Amino acid sequence: MIVLWGPLRLLMALNSFLLRVGRSLAWTALALMVIVILIQVVFRYLPTLDALNWPEEAARFLMLWMTGLIAPSAMRWGGFVAIDMLPSALPRVPSLILSLILLGLSLLVLVMAVQIGWDKHLKPGCLFNSSTLWVPFSVDLGFLSPCKNDGLAFHGFEWTRVKLAWMYMSLWVGLCLMIAVTAELILRTLIKLLDADADVPEDSAMIAAGSD
Repeated sequence: MIVLWGPLRLLMALNSFLLRVGRSLAWTALALMVIVILIQVVFRYLPTLDALNWPEEAARFLMLWMTGLIAPSAMRWGGFVAIDMLPSALPRVPSLILSLILLGLSLLVLVMAVQIGWDKHLKPGCLFNSSTLWVPFSVDLGFLSPCKNDGLAFHGFEWTRVKLAWMYMSLWVGLCLMIAVTAELILRTLIKLLDADADVPEDSAMIAAGSD
């Protein structure tokens, strides 16, 4: 069981850092989404102004990234909707074994979703541009991009339509982060199963947020 503590601590540190960054970006996306919606309200209802064509798609873009970045923290903190009557009714060992089985199935589904999402969703998304969202530069991110694999390159400042793949990538990134969270939860459960007295540390951010 001692062998499991090293990977758990490493994975906890990595997840804590990535999810903390993700939550900060998610709050930023939420704030920007509110601002964008308020801008549209002002332009739509003031008689001297015309409604803008980009806020709706921009708000949707920000909402998807907010969801993809905050969902892994919710999963880590046990914030997803779940029916836990059976695990709660079982003795400790059968309950932990059931949790391991469910986490294993979750990990399998997430890994398959990441693979299918990259090949069947993100890459086709590179063929289509946003109808209203533009950025004043063009960049290739190499292997990080589903659209290009020729290395990091900056193509200069020019107004370019946003590829829909960057909108779709929000949920794909969320799935990748949830894989890391699921691996951590599996290690936690294994340690608790092998040692009933193990003091597995909790995420300090979860404690500060008052989650249980």
